[in-house]
Amino acid sequence: MSAFRDHSPPGAEAEAGTGGPLSGLRVLELNGIGPAPFACMLLADLGAEVIRIDRADGAHPFAQWHRVLDRGRRSIALDLKNPHAVRAALRLAQRCDVLVEGFRPGVAERLGIGPRQCHARNPSLVYARMTGWGQHGPLAGAPGHDINYIALTGALDAIGPAGGPPVPPVNLLGDFAGGGMLLFGGILAAVLEQRRTGRGRVVDAAVVDGTALLMSMLLGMSGAGEWGPSRGANLLDGGAPFYCVYPCQDGRYVAVGALEDRFYTALVQGLELDPDRLPDRWRSANWDALRSVFADRFLRRTRDAWAAAFDGTDACVTPVLNAEEAAAHPHMRARGTFLRDGPVLRPAAAPRYDGARPSPPAPPPVPGQHTREVLAELGWSGAEIRRLLSSGAARAASASADGGPRDVTSRS
Repeated sequence: MSAFRDHSPPGAEAEAGTGGPLSGLRVLELNGIGPAPFACMLLADLGAEVIRIDRADGAHPFAQWHRVLDRGRRSIALDLKNPHAVRAALRLAQRCDVLVEGFRPGVAERLGIGPRQCHARNPSLVYARMTGWGQHGPLAGAPGHDINYIALTGALDAIGPAGGPPVPPVNLLGDFAGGGMLLFGGILAAVLEQRRTGRGRVVDAAVVDGTALLMSMLLGMSGAGEWGPSRGANLLDGGAPFYCVYPCQDGRYVAVGALEDRFYTALVQGLELDPDRLPDRWRSANWDALRSVFADRFLRRTRDAWAAAFDGTDACVTPVLNAEEAAAHPHMRARGTFLRDGPVLRPAAAPRYDGARPSPPAPPPVPGQHTREVLAELGWSGAEIRRLLSSGAARAASASADGGPRDVTSRS
């Protein structure tokens, strides 16, 4: 695994970090996929010490591309079906501030590392749980993915073109915004209470709950009669011709967000249109006619030509970029928004503190890469570590030259 490097202009130096605002917070993560690892990535990015328990067989629950979410951790490998490993996990939880798990409801309890077992050893522990449906309810034990969660909350129904089917917004809305971000915020709130009272909490973060929260303004607009039930026919869903996407001469696209009057005026000027000959934009009956006029104009130039034409104006017109183009954009380069790990782009840590650009995070660990050092740091003797490894309850590995796991359990 190659080291991350800053994707900013030559000569631009990333300011050295000071450990981050979460420095001193110790998090124990039980390996999973999607939103829970994302929340732990955010914690690690902001300075928390995140120790992940990986599977002792070295298997990863998803493909190599999922490893971007694993950055900034140290990894120990335990077989949580082995009672010796369970006792080790409980002992680790005793030395941590937060535990994060993303199992289905009841799984952690059956393994012997549920909230009750952990709080018996560490009453101040913040025990954070990430699921799609939540810890209770008729669907709590059912399988599901992002698309299912956002479908059942009503969010998916609102996304898509007029007259067409709902369009999944990849898995950004449910897994990461409604799931991982909610878990991240829930952990921080519980840690603040922990610091104030010494009391632990069980955080029940569910993608369905978080997605419903994200719909707050949409639900408010709907209740006020400002949002209709039809997709692609409302102010912010592509229905309004001044808040949508247009194809250009070269088949690429520009995004238009000219909501306010002064931005709309700049849009009309940039398109070289006579405002007196355009229909009232606030009457939705005029939207199709206005969209046709705008669409005809945007088809006369390429995407990049329009981007140049609107550059420096208040029209809120931007090119629709792919990820590689975005990383090369002068604004993203100036902020160091993207990093590159070999051929792969990664996002930099966010947000910024005191104007400093965050330091590039440590690359994802190989499962079990830090088993020995973490256990030793947290109080295991050399003999205890050797017994744990020899019993098969734990595994130690190091990163091989190609980034893959290499078993070193047999070393003394």
